[in-house]
Amino acid sequence: MADRRWVAAEFGGPEVLKQVDVEVPAPGPGEVTIQVRAVGMNPADFKRFAAGDDRSLLPMPVGYEVAGVIRAIGPDTEIGSGGGAVGDEVLAFPISGGYATAVTVPADKVFAMPSSLDFPAAANLLLAGATAADMLHVTNVAAGETILVHGASGAVGVSVLQQAKLLGARAVGTASEKNFDTVRRFGGVPVAYGDGLLDRVREAAPERIAAALDTVGTDEAVDVSLALVPRERIVTIAARARASADGFRAIGGADPDSAAFRDQVRPRLIRLAADGDLVVPVARTFPFHEAPAALELLRSGHPGGKLALIP
Repeated sequence: MADRRWVAAEFGGPEVLKQVDVEVPAPGPGEVTIQVRAVGMNPADFKRFAAGDDRSLLPMPVGYEVAGVIRAIGPDTEIGSGGGAVGDEVLAFPISGGYATAVTVPADKVFAMPSSLDFPAAANLLLAGATAADMLHVTNVAAGETILVHGASGAVGVSVLQQAKLLGARAVGTASEKNFDTVRRFGGVPVAYGDGLLDRVREAAPERIAAALDTVGTDEAVDVSLALVPRERIVTIAARARASADGFRAIGGADPDSAAFRDQVRPRLIRLAADGDLVVPVARTFPFHEAPAALELLRSGHPGGKLALIP
């Protein structure tokens, strides 16, 4: 059976996705072909093709991370974690065109998969985990500090909570009340967003907030952060315009410094997951042919955890 992948045939919403047959190239030196068992899903997937005017980019491959087994490995090639043989279980990030039944990718993006993870969790570990680590890194979060995490029950927020706890920091996390148990499960103190948020955060953290990490990008999140924390200790992944206007930091995977940091932090995140110290909560899996429906749920902003496509 031919291999398949999803591409964005136009700019727009999930409805522009089209499933196509592909010939997956054999791996050359420094490359690995992965038979995909699960595709990690992230908001960055649909944001990439949501809008644009450069039609030369179409049809656009979709997806940045996968987990699966090595189907073929190039000559004289080792994967990023060392070694590598046909049949080994692996995860890969960052790659291009992950919404596929098989992919040939640079071997240095491929790592042995911890036996403690299943394929859907492994496929969703690194983008959210590396983003969270980057946020903690640029705000210099240290043991004994209390931080504010906007969107603490989302994928990046949950990873921030876990990694902050490992650093010895206390986290206050904004969420809707229905997600308070998620925030508590991963070590945070939940507060409801909405009118009166500033007072609720101050009540939850009388010792004061040292840094603010924003994963949602609302004006409320930014305004509360600015009221509590010096600008040099505020970071956002979702409010780049406000960051530019108000003089605090916005980061993204395309930024050179962030890309370099996220590459070097991957082995540590995999070790944490292997040891059970970094959990990836997967809310739901979808059959491969239901990618548009899965992306629609992801785009709603309320998936309840990570989503994965299963070829």
